[in-house]
Amino acid sequence: MNQVVSHSLFTDFDIDLFKSGKHYKLHEKMGAHCIELNGVSGVYFAVWAPAAQKVNVVGNFNFWNDQQHPLNVRWDSSGIWEGFIPGLDQGEVYKYSISSEFTEGAVHKADPFARQAELRPNTASVVHRTEFNWSDENFIQNRAKTNALDAPISVYEVHLGSWKKEKGWNMLSYTQMAEELVSYVREMGYTHVEFMPVMEHPYDPSWGYQVTGYFAPTSRFGNPDEFKFLVNAFHKADIGVYLDWVPSHFPEDKHGLGLFDGTHLYEHPDRNKGFHPDWKSLIFNYERNEVRSFLISNALFWLQEYHIDGLRVDAVASMLYLDYSREEGEWEPNEFGGNENLAAISFLKELNTAVYEFHPHVQMIAEESTSFSGVSKPVDAGGLGFGMKWMMGWMNDTLEYFKKDPIHRSYHQNDITFSLAYAFSENFMLPLSHDEVVYGKRSLLYRMPGDEWQRFANLRCLMGLYFTHPGAKLHFMGAEFGQSEEWDFETSLMWHLLDHAFHNQMQTWIKSLNHLYTSQTALYQQQFSAEGFEWLTYDDAANSVISFIRKGKYPEDYLIVSCNFTPSPRNGYRLGFPGAKSLVEVLNSDQEHFGGSGLKNTKISIQDDPWQGQPQSFSVDLAPLGVQIFKPIH
Repeated sequence: MNQVVSHSLFTDFDIDLFKSGKHYKLHEKMGAHCIELNGVSGVYFAVWAPAAQKVNVVGNFNFWNDQQHPLNVRWDSSGIWEGFIPGLDQGEVYKYSISSEFTEGAVHKADPFARQAELRPNTASVVHRTEFNWSDENFIQNRAKTNALDAPISVYEVHLGSWKKEKGWNMLSYTQMAEELVSYVREMGYTHVEFMPVMEHPYDPSWGYQVTGYFAPTSRFGNPDEFKFLVNAFHKADIGVYLDWVPSHFPEDKHGLGLFDGTHLYEHPDRNKGFHPDWKSLIFNYERNEVRSFLISNALFWLQEYHIDGLRVDAVASMLYLDYSREEGEWEPNEFGGNENLAAISFLKELNTAVYEFHPHVQMIAEESTSFSGVSKPVDAGGLGFGMKWMMGWMNDTLEYFKKDPIHRSYHQNDITFSLAYAFSENFMLPLSHDEVVYGKRSLLYRMPGDEWQRFANLRCLMGLYFTHPGAKLHFMGAEFGQSEEWDFETSLMWHLLDHAFHNQMQTWIKSLNHLYTSQTALYQQQFSAEGFEWLTYDDAANSVISFIRKGKYPEDYLIVSCNFTPSPRNGYRLGFPGAKSLVEVLNSDQEHFGGSGLKNTKISIQDDPWQGQPQSFSVDLAPLGVQIFKPIH
């Protein structure tokens, strides 16, 4: 095997950017790259290990010999080791053998910038050269419109390993999902899919949130080009793809980023800032410029290399606060005496600024559960710069309300109406995520009270409210057909339930809600603006009824929504009406083909009597545990 040849892809400008934390395309320089040098093909390697005394590339090609292929350290104190090994090619398995005064002998580390990793339980990196040709030009050209905040955003959250399994156990591949998952999501009417982390991770029960290969899609389902094939297939079906992204913490696995060169290179050296007590994992050092470049480059890599349409940033709250999940004495205030992590806040602002500069039509979405101000406001307006933020308060209040027996709901009317007091303080996405159907919380269906009919009616009512409430939508796989058991990452969704009428009818209901949401501009054009919503009644606690108007950009474009949260019909219920020639019921969760009792309003009489602040009114029969949507005819 040929020896290492001195070579560099870095310019002096690259190094200056890297040191200052402003190099946002490090993946084009770091890692393993198949190149040709002086007419000879091989692989160029570059790795950051400033405390190292020796760095060797080891792999099957040299029988994992720690001495045979040493890299050269750059002269500019950047801490980058690099070199070209002739004769290597795509598919070569490798690691970095790193020796320093802080390590006991040589440690073998996976490449932080590896484009591919071995299939677990193996942990080496794999040289990858893409050979994929994209054919999603039309989708990318139209993304400014389809991915905009005034467009419908209905997201189907998916764990790729358990959405569907062959014979109950074998996971589908990326290419199989490009056929089965894409066609299903399209049939159901979702606008986007969101994958729980696809970045390489060693431990299945982490669900992907303990990442060791930030630049490598997991090999569980295929190779990187096959993952591109899946994204491309979604785009050709006019469906956007969001990824969960985890810049908040990483695991301590020996082959990973922790103590990479024997020192706290990627993680913060202060245990109070560098170790997460909840997840027993390490926290990135946002104060270190090179780490910021690593993370921002990683975000841009997925958007650029894999044509991803948005990133849902995990655990933002844990990044924002120094005292997050810590007791007194386990954290120190910032320089101003507060509990905000100023370096993490600065990093998030820089991250979002860079993302929207290079990819202005993607979405950055924060999973953030506190009242931190301005999460989805622009950086130049004092915000963090995200496009959207999860509305955790709505989720908690709504699920708490729906689990109550309807006889008690009249005492908790505020739980179901309070979200509108702050609904437009951020650009909110309403999440009914995987976190709500694990760890003993039960499935959404079995969090509903009553007998079988009432459970399904309650779930239909919940989903009807969810789709008509202001904000973008995200719900976890299985909710669309009433999965009866908690989610288990080791097994497939319970697709056999669709052989039963109630589950099949629930799926039909979700299809209809997606169609309503994506076809009625009143439900999305102003979904983040107070101008898009008006209460008719929020205080009818005696009947456990709410009603409201959803508005598009034009005065004549609106829908009226009523929700009856009890199993008792409300006959002749009067609602205010802004005015039109007539009114039709466009969707009703109590229709028989959704599993309901069949109560409906075919002829609606309009009166000129003012009511609920509106110039006219009309009376309808409210269905038991029902959501009904009415549309004016002008």
